[in-house]
Amino acid sequence: MLLTRHLDANATLVALLAPLATRDGFIPTAVPGVQLLRASRDVARGPQIYEPSLMVIVQGSKLAYLGPRTLEYGAGHYLIQALPVPFECETFASADAPLLGLAIGIDRAVLGELVLAMGRDEGGPVAAQTLESMSSAVLDDSMRGCVERLLRCLHDPLECQVMGSARLRELLFVALRGPQADVLRALVEQQGQFARVAASLSHLHEHYAEPLNVETLARYANMSASTFHEHFKRSTLLSPVQYLKRLRLLKAQQLLVAEGMGVAQAAHRVGYQSTSQFSREYKRYFERNPGAERVAS
Repeated sequence: MLLTRHLDANATLVALLAPLATRDGFIPTAVPGVQLLRASRDVARGPQIYEPSLMVIVQGSKLAYLGPRTLEYGAGHYLIQALPVPFECETFASADAPLLGLAIGIDRAVLGELVLAMGRDEGGPVAAQTLESMSSAVLDDSMRGCVERLLRCLHDPLECQVMGSARLRELLFVALRGPQADVLRALVEQQGQFARVAASLSHLHEHYAEPLNVETLARYANMSASTFHEHFKRSTLLSPVQYLKRLRLLKAQQLLVAEGMGVAQAAHRVGYQSTSQFSREYKRYFERNPGAERVAS
């Protein structure tokens, strides 16, 4: 009986989302911070990066590979991406049963307001060494209800305008009472190491094309360079230098595929001084030449 109820509830989410997702890829909506996602075919495992968000899948499934961990998130689960960490992703979908989902950006200002209003009693002390930058959780009745109300809102332009931000606030509130509350709280614990790393990542994402070093990033995290390096690698599984390289390559891929930019122009746009070095590192990371992206697109 319980399984039947959950299947019916998921069918409702599919029926609400499908008419809105009219093409493959990420689709912006009238509510800032909310995107729809559709894929009508399998997508082989490959590098990816998401901004901090909750990714809810209502049909189809994905596998995320982060270091030694494999996370499956499909219908009935949602993924919490607390930090924008490069990972590998595989998608399972078909034309008859496309992958359907939505991505809800994590607004740290709203998150901070909610944590302050909820007080510390709702969450115990956070152990920084146990936090995962990416984790999955079951889409329980409370979260499913929030997602349904958000999707119904997206069908009504006036409701989007008047109630859109309230729907997002409600969803974050429910996530803060869920099994992954600790990592969300840690994002806004200003004295915590996790929040400090998040602040450095925000700076890095805004200035990735500029010359950056560990000392500069450490200052944004208010840490010594050695302490910062340790906590950065613990949170992202990469050194700051490795992270910057992967971020630049992923940004370059977007320029090549989505904008049809030339290889040399994309290389310089993301901060490479040498096009040949960029091409070597691109091929090593994506296992294909950057010029092939323009042909494929």
